[in-house]
Amino acid sequence: MDGGNQTRISDFLLLGISESPEQQQVLFWMFLSMYLVTVVGNVLIILAISFDPRLHTPMYFFLANLSFTDLFFVTNTIPKMLVNLQSQNKAISYAGCLTQLYFLVSLVTLDNLILATMAYDRYVAICRPLHYVTAMSPALCILLLTLCWSLSLLYGLTLTLFMTKVTFCGSQKIHYIFCEMYVLLRLACSNTQIIHIVLITTGIFIFLTPFGFMMISYIRIVRTILQIPSASSKYKAFSTCASHLAVVSLFYGTLCMVYLQPLQSYSMKDSVATVMYAVVTPMMNPFIYSLRNKDMHGALGRLLLGKAFQKVT
Repeated sequence: MDGGNQTRISDFLLLGISESPEQQQVLFWMFLSMYLVTVVGNVLIILAISFDPRLHTPMYFFLANLSFTDLFFVTNTIPKMLVNLQSQNKAISYAGCLTQLYFLVSLVTLDNLILATMAYDRYVAICRPLHYVTAMSPALCILLLTLCWSLSLLYGLTLTLFMTKVTFCGSQKIHYIFCEMYVLLRLACSNTQIIHIVLITTGIFIFLTPFGFMMISYIRIVRTILQIPSASSKYKAFSTCASHLAVVSLFYGTLCMVYLQPLQSYSMKDSVATVMYAVVTPMMNPFIYSLRNKDMHGALGRLLLGKAFQKVT
């Protein structure tokens, strides 16, 4: 890669999904609505878990951190997108673009690692219930979360530093909703082979290893559930995992649509898949975790009714 002149342009143009004024208005209100739903949903999850002592368990501790990650994730991308949809100036500075990229990579990685940690929590709860209190101690939960954050921030920093060595001298137009790694690499005029190799090798470790761990955990969980004699106990055990499995499927399904392909075949049609994992998934997570969860139902009800009661009094 050419390290001499890092970039010959001072900013990029985030053109988004469509350049049609009519479609941009529709997209603005659609993304604004989705952003507000995502913010409200994840904030309610965080508040319900924080204020309800019944939810002060490892599973909900990790869920609150997942909601915080999703909240931070959409705030990193959607507000700038909304400004671009309403403004004639669609520029984002080179530094701003790399900053957005850094948080994007870090938070996607963090989502992935937290989901793996939650799978381990469910494995211990169902397969080793007698050891759950000691195996998932508060100290271990904090240690696991600290490790997730550290690895995510380090991975984001590593890829962003590699991107600072890429030279951009061609088109500065990004037909995308935010600064994304593959899109930026397509605009590069320097050799990107090294960073592409780094992306593949680190991606296998950072994403496929936790995914494989989750699959092994759930194979063991299913085997344990099938050995439970009571049908009601089987249903209760499975229901505690169903929400997590749904989120994992949505997260990895949309992520694979975007990134499990060669750089050369990456095209603007992948914008739809990117919107799925960058906007729809964070919006759906609070609903998935609360719809089938009686504890969350009760906590949210107590939170909302408590706020309403305070207003009345």
